[in-house]
Amino acid sequence: MTTSSSQRGVGLGMPELPAPDYPAEVRAKLETDAREIVARYPDSRSALLPLLHLVQAQEGHVTRTGMRFCADVLGLTTAEVTAVATFYTMYRRRPGGDYQVGVCTNTLCAVMGGDEIFEELQEHLGVGNGQTTEDGKVTLEHIECNAACDFAPVVMVNWEFFDNQTPAGARRLVDDLRAGRPVTPTRGAPLCTFKETARILAGFPDEREGAVEAGGSAGPASLAGLKLAKGETSAARVVHPRGAAPQDDRPHEPSPTEHLSSHDAPQDTSASDPSHPAGPTAEEGE
Repeated sequence: MTTSSSQRGVGLGMPELPAPDYPAEVRAKLETDAREIVARYPDSRSALLPLLHLVQAQEGHVTRTGMRFCADVLGLTTAEVTAVATFYTMYRRRPGGDYQVGVCTNTLCAVMGGDEIFEELQEHLGVGNGQTTEDGKVTLEHIECNAACDFAPVVMVNWEFFDNQTPAGARRLVDDLRAGRPVTPTRGAPLCTFKETARILAGFPDEREGAVEAGGSAGPASLAGLKLAKGETSAARVVHPRGAAPQDDRPHEPSPTEHLSSHDAPQDTSASDPSHPAGPTAEEGE
């Protein structure tokens, strides 16, 4: 499962900088796991993403040694592996804490309090974005949207959801993590360390006793949307444009002048804001 040093070259005629290898027993275990991962795919290079999670589970971040290992196993150059490892934010490039605490600062979470939470945690933990507390427990970062807008503002710990957070609640969360107290995500799988999470993402089962059964489900807002999509809720009531009386209350397909929300109905300025009727434009008055 190895390639020649020329195959591992970084290209452009430049020799690859030497990287230390794993100890023999560690490499042997990684090779065993790697064979299991590669066997899942018809094309071996398709296994690169889970292999990067595998080496990240070993050291807590993707090192040059880990990238060289992936290149050896898959017959790729280290340049090809590095291009992937540096593209995805789920791969760390430097050591981090046991718990990666991400605060969503995308639009909806930000306006609902995400920016305030992130600023609060920076001050409370004494670290900046992407930095780790001195005890090695928590790495703080701001993150992009994680498709949980109906629970904004959202904090994620090792990619598990903590919904509807407040600055005070987020402070308690990180304090519990640093103190080793039990922390339960709002939904989804139970919380584990970053290294344990990386191994699960590599495709290996969660070996913690009862971990699968303990996982929660989606929250009420998501489940309501799912029921609506399956037609398990009553049809939406049609709201007619202002001034138009409905014929009846039975559900029916809206006509071009009917909309599910009166706010969606096209209105002239004077009709949409009676207090400020639209007057003639300058051109019309001349």
